[in-house]
Amino acid sequence: MKLTIYQIDAFAEKQFEGNPAAVVPLEKWLPDSLMQAIAEENNLAETAFFVPTDSGFHIRWFTPNKEVKLCGHATLAAAYVLFNIFDTKEKALSFESLSGVLLVSKKGKLLTLDFPAQPPEICSTPELLSIGLGKTPIECLQHDDYIAVFEKEKDVMSIEPNHEALKKLDLRGVIATAPSSEFDFIVRFFAPKFEIPEDSVTGSAYTQLIPYWSSKLGKSNLNAKQISSRGGKVFCELKGQRALISGSAVKYLKGTIEIKT
Repeated sequence: MKLTIYQIDAFAEKQFEGNPAAVVPLEKWLPDSLMQAIAEENNLAETAFFVPTDSGFHIRWFTPNKEVKLCGHATLAAAYVLFNIFDTKEKALSFESLSGVLLVSKKGKLLTLDFPAQPPEICSTPELLSIGLGKTPIECLQHDDYIAVFEKEKDVMSIEPNHEALKKLDLRGVIATAPSSEFDFIVRFFAPKFEIPEDSVTGSAYTQLIPYWSSKLGKSNLNAKQISSRGGKVFCELKGQRALISGSAVKYLKGTIEIKT
């Protein structure tokens, strides 16, 4: 069996920026164990698989150790493959997923994810979170992840995470964020329980960050920067109950997976 694989740098304006994701187009689903094995072999934060449906596509995402319900950067990468390599003519793509129907549109070089907004709720700061980040945030919220809000961007930049402590938390990961002088806010994301010590750019995190910062700053259009070692710019908009998450993407490689049966 031969499968085509693409590696796309999502939320990147040039190669070696943003978050790399593998994309494997399929005609029909492979066994879950095989898709998981491919994702483990790729050893990227996410590998996206998609199959065509009557209304668009069905997409699934795998980290190196498990399937996840939502992934932004790998959806952006899959849309890049469809729009720019498969030359899909639709103005917007529809992806069925474990998180419902996700839409992606293209305008110039920008791809826009149209995801459900997930407003986080205020919570007490878990002790493991403070230990894991080496400091206590001024505010803590939760939804899919814990959101640790700090007063200054230098507080986020200087975090040296204790991954063993963060791995013991009950939610998917930890988002550290703060207001920024150059952008509306900056972000770092840690998910060691998914074998992602620090993610480069985490599209799905912005479904929680956009409603938070929109309310905090009193505006619906926001510019953000995820300050990982690779870095990536994210353009955000809160539109009703939807979070619009936009960024560029570039192709890094195209290859062939050969599965011996």
